[in-house]
Amino acid sequence: MVVCMVALVIQAQRVEVRYFHGKQRCITCRSMEKYAKEVLNESFAAQQKNKVISMKVIDFTTEQGKPVAANHKVSFSSLFIVKIDKNGKETRTDLTRQGFQYAKRNPVEFKKIVKEP
Repeated sequence: MVVCMVALVIQAQRVEVRYFHGKQRCITCRSMEKYAKEVLNESFAAQQKNKVISMKVIDFTTEQGKPVAANHKVSFSSLFIVKIDKNGKETRTDLTRQGFQYAKRNPVEFKKIVKEP
């Protein structure tokens, strides 16, 4: 069953898109970040303005990024949709595999996946 990001917002206090990357970034990695941002800007501008939906770009090689990456158990480029409830509990959807599969070759499909995780 596909759940739209809007439905996630209704169920959660906030939704964060978290994109992790290292120092070396391939075209596919850059595409994941670019198209995830486009989805938020094109479809969720009002929710971003109200801080209900946000995107965090995290370099997992920096001192600030290392603990967040460790918490997510990532060591390479990764993409998560994170639902945060009113108590701060997180429910994560890992879209990394789909990102590598579609971001570069089929951005339309990738954007659809990000919009409806």
